Amino acid sequence: MDKSSALEYINQMFPTEASLSGVEPLMQKIQSEIRRVDASILAAVRQQSNSGTKAKEELAAATNAVQELVHKIHEIKTKAEQSESMVQEICRDIKKLDCAKRHITTTITALHRLTMLVSAVEQLQVMASKRQYKEAAAQLEAVNQLCSHFEAYRDVPKITELREKFKNIKKILKSHVFSDFSSLGTGKETEDPMLLQQLSDACLVVDALEPSVREELVKNFCSKELTSYRQIFEGAELAKLDKTERRYAWIKRRLRSNEDTWKIFPPSWHVDYLLCIQFCKITRAQLVDILNNLKEKPDVATLLLAFQRTIEFEEELAEKFSGGTGTARNKESASDDEEEGGEHNKIVSDIRRKYEKKLAAPNHEAEQDKDKQKDLSVPGAGFNFHGIISSCFEPYMTVYIELEEKSLVDQLEKLVQEERWETEEGSQTNILSSSMQVFLVIRKSLKRCSALTKNQTLFNLFQVFQRILKAYAAKLYARLPKGGTGIVAAATGTDGQIRTSDRDERMICYIVNTAEYCHQTSGELAENVAKMINPHFADKVDMSEVQDEFSAVITRALMTLVHGLETKFDAEMVAMTRVPWATLESVGDQSEYVNGISSILSSSIPMLGSLLSPTYFQYFLDKLAASLGPRFYLNIYKCKHISETGAQQMLLDTQAVKTILLDIPALGKQVQLATRSL
Repeated sequence: MDKSSALEYINQMFPTEASLSGVEPLMQKIQSEIRRVDASILAAVRQQSNSGTKAKEELAAATNAVQELVHKIHEIKTKAEQSESMVQEICRDIKKLDCAKRHITTTITALHRLTMLVSAVEQLQVMASKRQYKEAAAQLEAVNQLCSHFEAYRDVPKITELREKFKNIKKILKSHVFSDFSSLGTGKETEDPMLLQQLSDACLVVDALEPSVREELVKNFCSKELTSYRQIFEGAELAKLDKTERRYAWIKRRLRSNEDTWKIFPPSWHVDYLLCIQFCKITRAQLVDILNNLKEKPDVATLLLAFQRTIEFEEELAEKFSGGTGTARNKESASDDEEEGGEHNKIVSDIRRKYEKKLAAPNHEAEQDKDKQKDLSVPGAGFNFHGIISSCFEPYMTVYIELEEKSLVDQLEKLVQEERWETEEGSQTNILSSSMQVFLVIRKSLKRCSALTKNQTLFNLFQVFQRILKAYAAKLYARLPKGGTGIVAAATGTDGQIRTSDRDERMICYIVNTAEYCHQTSGELAENVAKMINPHFADKVDMSEVQDEFSAVITRALMTLVHGLETKFDAEMVAMTRVPWATLESVGDQSEYVNGISSILSSSIPMLGSLLSPTYFQYFLDKLAASLGPRFYLNIYKCKHISETGAQQMLLDTQAVKTILLDIPALGKQVQLATRSL
């Protein structure tokens, strides 16, 4: 405690003079506490002195123990080194013996294998000379395995000699096998039953040789089998398009007649598959030459028949070699054809009969431009038989497209000529029947073509559909009433005016509905074609231009309705200017010209509202209001010398006209609601 703290403590203990009587007891208590503390300090000093001595003794003992442990470790390490030296001395001779044993074992194994290799090569040479193919095949496998063990000894003269000898034996075997296979197909296999067994054993030898030997053998066999095919169908008699079906009959007959004989080939070789691929390539090349050498455009019936038979043959090959792919495609095609009332073969036969009639007369058209006859790439050649031959017909299908277009044009003209421009009684579509017939004809044409091809020809036919629909849109456009022209119209003041009867107005509504139907259906047609056509052409399938044509027809037809009604208002507008506005004595009911306007609208609007869709009816009303309102306003200025009474009568008439115009939408909606309820 510092001095100030001591003073505070004393003042706290003895705050008053009376409290000083307690000083003596306090002093005694403090003295007793001092004595107790001194005794505790003395005991602690004594204990610390004794502990330091004991710690020094324990430290000395630990140091001695560590020194003793280090000494023992050193002794153990010395003894371990001595033991290691002793073991190495003992095993030195054993290592030498073990290494010698390993070398001797390797040498004995190598010599044994060398002996086996020499013996096997000699045996193989004897088997090759005797044409013992079955035994030689097994021996080839053994020699190949033995030779693999001597890859590291290629520089040893004896090994090099054996490898060269083995190589020569394989050449001899290859020569014998190719020589024996040359007799296959000459009739010797029927005379010598053992020949087929010998050739079957020879296939085992070919499998044991390099893969290139098998490829060469199969290639030579296929070329030999198809030599007669080339000779037969390159001749002038059969090198014709109408003989195409006989080509496929030839290969089918060849496959059937040699089925048992060709069983000598292992199934893994796929000889019949490779033979058919080679046949397809040769056939495609010959058909291209035939089509290129035609002096005139090919006959459509013959071309379609050849095309159809080719597709059927490809389907058969696909079904035979592709695990049922062809079957699935046939089922899909058949299901599509059932919708049109016939199957695939019936469709093509119908096409053929159809064009045989049209081409009964000789065709004297100019030679087809060969620059356009570009060869199309074969899709999936060697893997997928679909299109491997038939794709060569694509560049020459223009004659089919031309005649198909001619047929569609003729049918369009016939349908338009037979069109009554009225809907059938009880019909709720308000669409001209010719439009539905046009799309029905187009769908039938699409089915016929898609049954044959879904590539360039189908896209060309789609372009024909575009032209046909545009032509139909032009027919609809041409049917719309036109304004008066010429000297008479100019003299009578009717130049450009469109006069429409009630029948004309109904016809215009039918044209609007028909164009709307064609606009929608043409888009659906494009979607269907895009789904079925080759994906390469799908992005080019577009009906936007055709839809624009029908949209233009709709716009023009609605404007024709507006102009027709405007023409009906001419007499009323003239009657308005002839009213004696300056001499009217009193204001009466609405004028006669207002009644005329009301009568015209009341007779036309309900009919238009019942025939037009709400969207186009609203468009028509907007255009009518935009035309009739300003015209009535300008007609007021043509009425001169208007008195006050005349002005009041005109105000009454104007209000009546306004009321009539505002009631037009309600009148049209009432008719639409009544029509829907019916």
